[in-house]
Amino acid sequence: MSHSRRLLPSTLLALTILSHTALAHSQPVVTEAPLRAHLAFLADDLLEGRGTGQRGGELAVRYLETQAAAMGLKPASGNSYRQPVKLVGQKTLPGSVLRFAAGSKTLAPQLGTDVVFANANGKTETRLDAPVVFVGYGIHAEDENWNDFAGVDVKGKVLIAMVNDPQPTAAEPNRFGGKSLTWYGRWTYKFEEAVRQGAAGILLIHTDASASYPWSVPANSFSHEQFHLAGPGNALQGWISEDSARALFAAGGHDLDALRAAAEVRGFKPIDLGATVHAEVASAVREITEFNVAGIVPGTDPKLRDEAVIYSAHWDHFGIDAGNGKPDHIWNGAIDNASGSAALLAMAQAASAHPARRTQIFLWPAAEEQGLLGSAAYVRAPLWPLAKTAADLNLDSMNFVGKTRDIGVHGSERSSLYKTAAQVAGSMGMRLAPPVPDLGGAYFRADHFNFAKAGVPAFNVGSAVFSGDGSFEFAHDQAASSAAMIGYTKRYHQTSDEYNPAWDLSGMVQQAQFTLNLGYAVANAPRMPTWNANEAFARVKR
Repeated sequence: MSHSRRLLPSTLLALTILSHTALAHSQPVVTEAPLRAHLAFLADDLLEGRGTGQRGGELAVRYLETQAAAMGLKPASGNSYRQPVKLVGQKTLPGSVLRFAAGSKTLAPQLGTDVVFANANGKTETRLDAPVVFVGYGIHAEDENWNDFAGVDVKGKVLIAMVNDPQPTAAEPNRFGGKSLTWYGRWTYKFEEAVRQGAAGILLIHTDASASYPWSVPANSFSHEQFHLAGPGNALQGWISEDSARALFAAGGHDLDALRAAAEVRGFKPIDLGATVHAEVASAVREITEFNVAGIVPGTDPKLRDEAVIYSAHWDHFGIDAGNGKPDHIWNGAIDNASGSAALLAMAQAASAHPARRTQIFLWPAAEEQGLLGSAAYVRAPLWPLAKTAADLNLDSMNFVGKTRDIGVHGSERSSLYKTAAQVAGSMGMRLAPPVPDLGGAYFRADHFNFAKAGVPAFNVGSAVFSGDGSFEFAHDQAASSAAMIGYTKRYHQTSDEYNPAWDLSGMVQQAQFTLNLGYAVANAPRMPTWNANEAFARVKR
């Protein structure tokens, strides 16, 4: 036997080790065991719903930073994994009053049932008497040549506005995104625009169709403490039910449906409703510091390591509320969004030993449920220069049903990320889910949107959960899988969003792996992603 043949077993062993090492280095693998363990813990009652400004939130932050350190991620904020987020919390107290006077009638909508409201001005006591004005959709959009405030000074007045944005017409089939909801249709935009207009406050008319969720969603949100970033805010902001709005309009001699139809026409001007509102808002107010959590896997390329890919998933939910009158008073937020936070931890574990050419940042923003506040604070004071941030890939409310044959990438079509996503999906034996109109404005409802507004290509790597209609193609039992996904909409923002150990997490692992693979494709590419030439966010200055 020759010398070379005597060494064959050891040579084969060495080659095998080298082969597996190279494969592992190029393809970090997300595994289910750590993802499930993180999910079960973060959604446990012990974490008390990970509420902003609550003990459960503190526990979540401590857990995330401890895990990041154990995985070997480098601190992203100096020597810390924490980025402070200064917030003002306000909760409307019992005894707060809101009533309308119109014609000969006095209307007193019931708090929680007919109206929900708070203030965002940092004051413990707010007393307000003001005329009421209907401002249509409450939109001032130069890029759409639309101004619902034209010719009328609304300073010091309380605005009534519709949710959503102007609908397409035969003459303008693509105005305001066609059938899709745009940023101008979101409640957060309308609250912000009321401040810019100098209004005293704003109430949004709720319908299930226009808001894309039932009354219980804003009712539950406003039953909790409301947070906002420090700065100017409305003295009164909230929602009014359609029936209460109809009664208010009628008392002032107006027809709600007729005015809503008028507001669909370009050139609409605000309508004085012939009504006044009296509000006495008593609030518990506090200033707190919450924390984004961020860790880094440094890049390996001497030049490209100065650029970064961000993976994000918010850690917060609604916390604990012993006074909600229900047997279960913990909003565990298992799917929304312990799932994304857990997936990000599992992805970070896989990535920590396999650096890419560009730096990778794993970011867990705070206070997403309060209006994307943690990510907004991040882009105001980024831990990595936005001009050198290649993309933000966000995870929120993930697939708990099972594997799919497609993957949702809504919003990626705004940039070159779409082409990259298609290539990554193909390499995994998947396809991109067919595009559908974004009726609920999903692109504007998760943390990636703050990055997009700042000029960073970004989208939420979606699943059938985020589509809300179970329309994805599942690998097994399409009917039952779709039904299970659709069923989650009844638990969304409810105390029943709890972890179930029977969940099939293979689809969640698949979704996390796709996101990580996409991140590596971006991190190892010669150039950073670019916005499409006609994309509005391409004009945003970083």
